Amino acid sequence: MESSTSSTSLNCISLSDPDIQRSVALLKQACLDSGFFYVLDHGISQELMDEVFAQSKKFFELPNSEKMKLLRNEKNRGYTPMLDEILDPENQVNGDYKEGYYIGVEVPADDPQSNRPFYGPNQWPSEEVLPKWREVMEEYHREALRVAKSVARIIALALNLDEDFFDTPEMLGDPIATLRLLHYEGGRETGQVSNPSKGVYGAGAHSDYGLITLLATDDVICKDSNAQPHVWEYVAPVKGGFIVNLGDMLERWSNCIFRSTLHRVVLSGQERYSIAYFVEPSHDCIVECLPTCKSETNPPKFPPITCSAYLSQRYKDTHADLSAYSDGKA
Repeated sequence: MESSTSSTSLNCISLSDPDIQRSVALLKQACLDSGFFYVLDHGISQELMDEVFAQSKKFFELPNSEKMKLLRNEKNRGYTPMLDEILDPENQVNGDYKEGYYIGVEVPADDPQSNRPFYGPNQWPSEEVLPKWREVMEEYHREALRVAKSVARIIALALNLDEDFFDTPEMLGDPIATLRLLHYEGGRETGQVSNPSKGVYGAGAHSDYGLITLLATDDVICKDSNAQPHVWEYVAPVKGGFIVNLGDMLERWSNCIFRSTLHRVVLSGQERYSIAYFVEPSHDCIVECLPTCKSETNPPKFPPITCSAYLSQRYKDTHADLSAYSDGKA
């Protein structure tokens, strides 16, 4: 059963606010309330944001044969075709009606680290096809990671931890941070206007996997995933700002004090582009209940798990097997 979608407002966190305690209070309330908030004054120029969107559009406008040359590999780097991902299999009749592109932390092929899941060289369009594309994406990747680390420091304080708790090498000092470009085709062109009652979505209802996500676009969220039917609320984009949401690992770390919120994409017929930046800790980081989030009356709700093991399982659960493309990859 579907309910209607209303609009919602979120707390705004300014990274230039000298009153850190005000930022902590706003963020803590947002994390307790919805798991979503805005981040403003982050220092990434509007010119760079606009260029990332422009370069993303150029890629997705390429012929399908060109895009498939960069099909995602076993490291989850590269192009993800339409319907490749299914985020809500219980309610979706097909996969998500979106295409995407994964860009991770660049690790050279001769680096021992490149043998690990999610690490390795990125796949890049050729300079002849898309000049400047790699340069723009790498600059944005660096800048987004800087912003994410600033947000993580406020989260640490909100959880009564040291401000630099997430700065250590095993946390965000050596992260599995992933930039994902997303394109949802105009429904009137493809006939794929979302129809939740029939299980057709741009992106099915899901929570993100890691620590936080920085999103440059709009979103539709469900503040209470236990409510039946789900009550969905529209979050409007803010020019020059990010919508930030909490991921599943932060929910595990905080013992459900801070919750990872369900969200989805419902297509109305308009073409849509999004830039998502997913922030996860290092491979060997053990995600377990924080000491400030447990007590005798509130014991840990989740067993410890490494970041690598958790992410690998989530990607396996939601993405098509690569062997399905073996006959079609150029």
